[in-house]
Amino acid sequence: MTPIKIIVEKHSDGYIAYPLGVKGVVVGEGNTYDEALADVKSAIRCHLETFGNDVLEESLVLEAFVAEAEVSI
Repeated sequence: MTPIKIIVEKHSDGYIAYPLGVKGVVVGEGNTYDEALADVKSAIRCHLETFGNDVLEESLVLEAFVAEAEVSI
């Protein structure tokens, strides 16, 4: 088992989830946090079965942070 960090975003119409440190496009979605997490885990398994472990980047993400900054537009 390889730990993979997953970002889950809450939007007005549901949740979107995507992994860090995986090459290619892998996304999950759902009406709830748990649904999106389950969907992206399934998508990761399928992605690995299709493309092999080479899609895992060598340097796995150790931590992920969310920050907010104000910028002039």
